[in-house]
Amino acid sequence: MADLFNIGLSGLKASQTQLSVTGQNISNINTPGYSRQSALQEARQPSFSGSGYIGNGTSIVDVQRIHNQFLTNQVRASTALNSEATAFQSQLEELNVLLSGTATGITPGLQNYFNALQTAIEDPGNLPARQLFLSEAEGLASRFNTVQERLTVQNQFIGEQVGTLSEQVSRLASSIASYNDSIGKAAANGKQPNDLLDSRDEAIRELSELVGVTIVPQDNNGINVFIGSGQPLVVGNQASSMMAVPGRSDPSRTDLLLVSGGSEQDVTNLISGGELGGLVRYRNEVLDPALNAVGRLAISIADEFNTQLGQGLDLNGRVGTDLFKDINSDDQVALRSRARANNSDPNARLDVRISDAASLTTSDYEVMFSSATDFSVRRVSDNKVSGPFNLSATPPPELDGFTIELNSGGIGAGDRFLLTPTRFGAGAMNVTMKQPEELGFAAPVAAQASLDNRGTAKITQPEIVGGPQPIDKSVLATLLPATFTFDQATGQLNLSTGGGATSPDPLVITPGQTNTVEWSNGGYTFRMSLTGTPLNGDSFAASVNNGVSDNRNALKLSALQTSPVLGKTSPDAKGFSFVDGYGDLVQRVATFTSQARSESESSAAVLKQATNNRDSVSAVNLDEEATNLIIFEQYYNASAQVIQIARSVFDTLINSIR
Repeated sequence: MADLFNIGLSGLKASQTQLSVTGQNISNINTPGYSRQSALQEARQPSFSGSGYIGNGTSIVDVQRIHNQFLTNQVRASTALNSEATAFQSQLEELNVLLSGTATGITPGLQNYFNALQTAIEDPGNLPARQLFLSEAEGLASRFNTVQERLTVQNQFIGEQVGTLSEQVSRLASSIASYNDSIGKAAANGKQPNDLLDSRDEAIRELSELVGVTIVPQDNNGINVFIGSGQPLVVGNQASSMMAVPGRSDPSRTDLLLVSGGSEQDVTNLISGGELGGLVRYRNEVLDPALNAVGRLAISIADEFNTQLGQGLDLNGRVGTDLFKDINSDDQVALRSRARANNSDPNARLDVRISDAASLTTSDYEVMFSSATDFSVRRVSDNKVSGPFNLSATPPPELDGFTIELNSGGIGAGDRFLLTPTRFGAGAMNVTMKQPEELGFAAPVAAQASLDNRGTAKITQPEIVGGPQPIDKSVLATLLPATFTFDQATGQLNLSTGGGATSPDPLVITPGQTNTVEWSNGGYTFRMSLTGTPLNGDSFAASVNNGVSDNRNALKLSALQTSPVLGKTSPDAKGFSFVDGYGDLVQRVATFTSQARSESESSAAVLKQATNNRDSVSAVNLDEEATNLIIFEQYYNASAQVIQIARSVFDTLINSIR
């Protein structure tokens, strides 16, 4: 009867183990990453008797982890994609509100600015109207400053967040390496350490929330973890660390270094997936271009208005002064180039001066020196390389609307510089004009027909179509007045003026048609039109304008609202206006935002499905476990009853011997 006793005892032990495993499942129902477990039983080796083989009970041979590696890999990959999409979208939402909001966006400020200009044009001598225009200019500059500040703060936040996340990556990498070591030791007895495997999988899943990873299984249940394009983060029980450091080419940007042993590798532009991947992607694809686009717009507005105001006269008859701060002021130029820390002279500085705002792009540039004077330039946005150029050339090398020359310091072969021609333009925009009467709304030259004319000819007011910028009124005073007298015999206008005036062609007049009258003098080129029919001796005079109610130059300022003054990056490019340029930026950000929302929603749905698939196999089901409790409790009671019967039989046998 000993066999019956052992059989009952084996069942008792097996049912007790089954109850323990079930209890473990129930107690860990809310444990992240826990995979339910199941105890595997098998019959013991039977014993031979005269009548055949009789069993010897059961044994628990293993506690199995209910796990599907494929489903776990799907959850990990989906987690990385969803975390990246969520981080990308959250930053985009903030930028979208900033650029398109009525309180912070540039478009309302531009509209108010040009509306105030139109009011001033209607009465150019009205000081309150001029003051309103100045006030709206200050409001527009303030909007640009606000956008620059908010984007700079967002960049700083990304840098801080990248630093925090990199520390978490390092911590999780160390945990995974430690789990590898513990699992290897625990698995030496040939059995799986289920809880350690679950903990390691959960650590990997948490890591995939931060950065996309690739897992390569190894012997003895070990794994290697790689990021980016194959950079090792965990190899066996050795973990690399990730560090956030100021960027080599741009210290305002936080870069990521993977430190392994004594070596460091920049992985900033290699990583993808996870929150880190989303932040870096947003910074590269959206934030930097947005900063540059807003900066380019601010530079173009300041340059176009300052240039045009310098072609007019103010209420005091003086040449108009700058409305906005000079786009090539020393402080702005100083922000546009940055030497790498490992250059032969880290204090060397290049001067980047805007020469043609209409040709500016929204890209950054990298300057690479092959010698102390020769260099090439890589446009970061499309990796187009231009050059070679010579740093000592006169005039200085020019591309994409800016020139490059050495400011100070020494240059050596292999030196590199980061150029940011437009990044800080919005923050530097500032109204420098203080008095409204300084606005150069009047044209510098006026013309009139002689009162003694007998014909029907009329002339338009002349324009200066070529010459120094800004104009020099004292020089104009020596070149004007210019008198044109019609000679009916030759059909020409005879020009009489000082300073050696010339015209590109004989001023032949076709009566009854529109005739262009153009002449040059002292480096200036003037143009006006003549219509009607002049008679012999009719004359016309162009002189320096002294009219305070003249709004002709202000009308040219107003025309800048719709003129294609941006994006002329090639000879055949048509360009676009201020409003269209900013509208394009807002539209692109809105499109990015809409796509990011869809991407976030779809990746969340994929993650949920992957998680559900994994949970359908590995997660704890309370109903199932409750059923198992009942089954294994009955199993335990039945096994105890077998032992009780064995004891009763044994007692009966003993008593019968007595």
